[in-house]
Amino acid sequence: MAPLLDRHQPLHFIGVGGIGMSALAGILAERGYAVSGSDPRDNAVLDRLRRLGVRVFLEQNAATVAAIRSGTSVSPQVVISSAVPETNPELVEARRMGLAICHRSDVLAALINSQDSIAVAGSHGKTTTSTLIATLLAATQHDPTAVIGGIVPAFGSNGRHGEGRLLVAEADESDGSLVKFRSSLGVLTNVELDHTDHYPDLEALITTLQRFAGNTSRLLANHDDPVLRERFKASHWWSIESAAGVSFAAIAQEQRGDGTIADFYEDGELVGRFELPLPGRHNLSNAVAAMAACRLEGVSFAELGEAVAALQAPGRRFDFRGLWQGRLVVDDYAHHPSEVAATLAMAKLMVDSGRSALPVAPRRLVAVFQPHRYSRTAQFLDGFAAALSEADSVLIAPLYAAGEAPIPGISSAAMAEAVRQLAPNLPVAVASTLDELAAQVAAKSQEGDLVIAMGAGDVNSLWERLEQRQQAVDSAITASELPLAA
Repeated sequence: MAPLLDRHQPLHFIGVGGIGMSALAGILAERGYAVSGSDPRDNAVLDRLRRLGVRVFLEQNAATVAAIRSGTSVSPQVVISSAVPETNPELVEARRMGLAICHRSDVLAALINSQDSIAVAGSHGKTTTSTLIATLLAATQHDPTAVIGGIVPAFGSNGRHGEGRLLVAEADESDGSLVKFRSSLGVLTNVELDHTDHYPDLEALITTLQRFAGNTSRLLANHDDPVLRERFKASHWWSIESAAGVSFAAIAQEQRGDGTIADFYEDGELVGRFELPLPGRHNLSNAVAAMAACRLEGVSFAELGEAVAALQAPGRRFDFRGLWQGRLVVDDYAHHPSEVAATLAMAKLMVDSGRSALPVAPRRLVAVFQPHRYSRTAQFLDGFAAALSEADSVLIAPLYAAGEAPIPGISSAAMAEAVRQLAPNLPVAVASTLDELAAQVAAKSQEGDLVIAMGAGDVNSLWERLEQRQQAVDSAITASELPLAA
């Protein structure tokens, strides 16, 4: 079988602006491949790809297929993701013309399998952990290639072409395609049922992750996770609970709202102390996984200790957007009960400790949550309610369907009612539109509040809607102050 990546064959990405697709397109363009792509949403991601030499089309139709076939004697390889429907006009035409079509996971597998690589999988924390690994490797002069499912602050993008030995990749389990990867080091963060549109139960997810683990040359796994501990065999384990019986551990000595001071152990022996500028126990676990992966690849602890102090979380992971009328507004990708609970626990640490990496320490916690998919909401309704009940006030955004058909009885209102059942005295409100949500934030929050917008849908537009609301108010005030015409 001919190799998937052939420098003589152009590559064309349908939906090139997607978080996974754009990273691959950019890296391949930098490696000298002829790359094109289509996406109707023109934005900064496409601008960056254009600067890297990617030919970008804003139309997805038969004309685009004709354009990528012209001027070349070799038919292009068309790359799609799971987000591209079979009815996409460009895909329909590519199939009609007999072009070779592959999934983005096949391209990522070709990259991972062709060089020394670190692939990070797990239900939660894989974007952050892979970001931290790539950032630490870059900071210690190892010049990695990186393919991440979020924006890496140190790189300003989700993809990076490096000249070093290692490639770092986030291995997404949502569609099961990570079984194609054969990395030299695999990292497993945790296992918990998610993506119920693909996995009927936890056992199906475990089976898929066991196949991923079996394809790795070495496996680094989280000993604190009971499913991993009981169902997986790893060559190396890490923990934030105990240094006994694991290869690597980070034991917190001081936990604050602006970070954690921890001692780092290897095989039970204290190696040194480090300060992590990311608060929360989940971030400590992500960080020790990243440090452990780097140690296994030969990076010294002395180098890591210095680099850790400058670490930043990826985009949409407790991403501070700004101050709005004295409210601290944060955007977070949490869309699973465990993720919501971890995000709110970190925020409560800021409230309780009076210390925060934000401009001011918050006094109250307002949780703004958008349910994502009817299937996930139905599966985890009680878990979401329990997590949200830890806030001081809860606002529920319109459910983001992500293309799913409605399920009777499953809605934002149903989630709000589940929260009320658990915490009758907790203020809870439901918005029917995102503009109404912004109005509720204005009316039901107060100066000094930390407003966290959580979800994987379009709730991340809350900050822009708050700004627009303020601009409208300012314009009205200005107009009212104008002198009346004579």
